[in-house]
Amino acid sequence: MSKSALLLFIKNPIPGKTKTRLAGDVGDDIALKMYHQLTDWTREQALGLTNTNRYLYYSDEVTTGDAWSEQDFLKRLQHPGDLGERMLEGFRIAFEDGYDKVVIIGSDCPGIDTDYLNEAFAALNDHDVVIGPALDGGYTLLGMRKFTPTLFSDIAWSTAEVLTATLARATAAGRSVERLKPLSDVDYLADWLGYGWPMPE
Repeated sequence: MSKSALLLFIKNPIPGKTKTRLAGDVGDDIALKMYHQLTDWTREQALGLTNTNRYLYYSDEVTTGDAWSEQDFLKRLQHPGDLGERMLEGFRIAFEDGYDKVVIIGSDCPGIDTDYLNEAFAALNDHDVVIGPALDGGYTLLGMRKFTPTLFSDIAWSTAEVLTATLARATAAGRSVERLKPLSDVDYLADWLGYGWPMPE
């Protein structure tokens, strides 16, 4: 039986430092409330997975006694460096720990539900890499069954070239890729409204 791991990257909820682009539209206080709604959603979807170990990676410090139960999530601190270096280290540790299917997500995409996560893990039965494209040119989900470090080096993170560059790296490494349905992250108010979620008070 395969060993599957979900790596979930979140930011510690700090006013003024969380969802800063969204805060430009709605202010720091509302942006923080929206981020809590996003993380609540993501947590519930992750809890719907079975036969999968869940790892929660905090951005600044590991928090105990919060809404993320230590019984359901193994808590770790993200590696220093840019996004690529942090994800690379998460994947490296997971494969060293003996997992053969590893999927990583963030916490700001309402389109990622339990079914989408299950689809990603299922894709790794037949493909080396699975990717959930983002509508802005990045990706909302990445998974692999073979550790492929080149997917994370020399990528211009937070640009519209991330997806294209990652797919090119996968091809160059001889990895087969399955692409899931494209989704939108919530970076701006229009993204939030596009999902039909009500505004927090």
